[in-house]
Amino acid sequence: MGFKEYGNYDALGLAALVRDKKVSAAELLDEAIARTEKIDPKINAVVVRHDDYARKQLAVGLPQGPFTGVPFLLKDLEPLAGTITTSGASLFKANVADHDGTLARRFLDAGLAIFGKTSSPEFGLMPTTESRLFGPTRNPWNLAHSSGGSSGGAAAAVAARILPVAHASDGGGSIRIPASASGVFGLKPTRARTPVGPDKGEGWGGFSVGHVVSISVRDSAAMLDAIHGAEPSSPYVAPAPERPFIEEIGRDPGRLRIAFTDRSPYGDAIDPEIAAAVRDVAKMLEGLGHHVEERAPTLAADPAAVMATIVAANTALTVQLTEQRIGRAVTDRDFERLTLASAHNAKKAASVDYVAAQLAAFQISRNLATFFATCDVFLSPTLCAPPLRLGELDTMSNDLSHVAPVLRRYMPGTSMFNMSGQPAMSVPLAWNAAGLPLGMMFAARFGDEATLFRLAAQLEQERPWKDKKPPLCA
Repeated sequence: MGFKEYGNYDALGLAALVRDKKVSAAELLDEAIARTEKIDPKINAVVVRHDDYARKQLAVGLPQGPFTGVPFLLKDLEPLAGTITTSGASLFKANVADHDGTLARRFLDAGLAIFGKTSSPEFGLMPTTESRLFGPTRNPWNLAHSSGGSSGGAAAAVAARILPVAHASDGGGSIRIPASASGVFGLKPTRARTPVGPDKGEGWGGFSVGHVVSISVRDSAAMLDAIHGAEPSSPYVAPAPERPFIEEIGRDPGRLRIAFTDRSPYGDAIDPEIAAAVRDVAKMLEGLGHHVEERAPTLAADPAAVMATIVAANTALTVQLTEQRIGRAVTDRDFERLTLASAHNAKKAASVDYVAAQLAAFQISRNLATFFATCDVFLSPTLCAPPLRLGELDTMSNDLSHVAPVLRRYMPGTSMFNMSGQPAMSVPLAWNAAGLPLGMMFAARFGDEATLFRLAAQLEQERPWKDKKPPLCA
């Protein structure tokens, strides 16, 4: 028998029940597995199952941590020794990891029982989760729409209440985009707040960072307490927090200076319902006593151009290392055409182009640092259009010219905070007339997750979202 009240609790709540012996870790795992088997055939979020791994964890004994006994899912980009990790690529469909990622090890040390992995687009490249290997992950709010990407499987699983929290990562918006599209909470931490080793020192030139998506703000804060901190190979470290992040929950945020915009960073008009939602949230923030004014940073370079160069170079290296390993050139039977096109573009570029992109990212970072000298928080739409319809981005198309315009329309504002390394979060504060979630993005100064957690907890209290569930829900 499963634990029927499972869906009423966040992860910390479930852990407290285990600690107080009101429910067993085995009962929680059974319930998570039952929910997966009931819901996942409709949304396709959990693409790698290793229930036996989690059951072995329970048999051996879980470490005592803040989340001991809570079921958990890794994103299918993070290695976990002895389990399949595909990175969403057809060539790697049977790839068994021979070691743990540092972040995976920290999740294990927190006492989580890891029973599978969630879907990601191939190598996490797209803001929608529709890999050729596993097919589309569907949005629990409307199955014709995307749950976002690249942590689309994680966000869909949490939104559908398969579990209250799941691993996610963000190199250009990949925590915040699916959090917005799926109506859950997602905070991208400060650069280097969480580890990316042991195989590398940084992801996408320092743009990428790992964390979770969750139903509650406090789960996000407690998880960051559990997983943050440098590792021996860290090339740099994030500023130390003043106190544990969980202690920010419920702490008065004070009267914050909040700037906001309801437009794209390119100056383009955005979806009118999203623009109206931003203004509604700005008004709510004013009612909460914050100083709110309409203004936005001016950027010296185009974030999309920077991302294209940095990501292409990293993708090209992945392709090259794979070819060396298998002893032949890869084809579109191995990797998707978008992946191969990105790698091809990188090989046409010069090394100076990469350095120029790094310099442009620094200029954007400098612009944002100057802007945040006069405000504490910046509010903008996480996405400038509602969640994409499945199929709008086709990574196997012979003509990929549609990709850049869709990205510019859909998610033009997320990647600038990967370049600056600043913390930013998507908060589920609005839904459109069609019932699709519209996340609001808040960014703070480098190293200042504390302000975001305090503000998020205030917003969670003012406009609760925990009991707002999608039509397809376990």
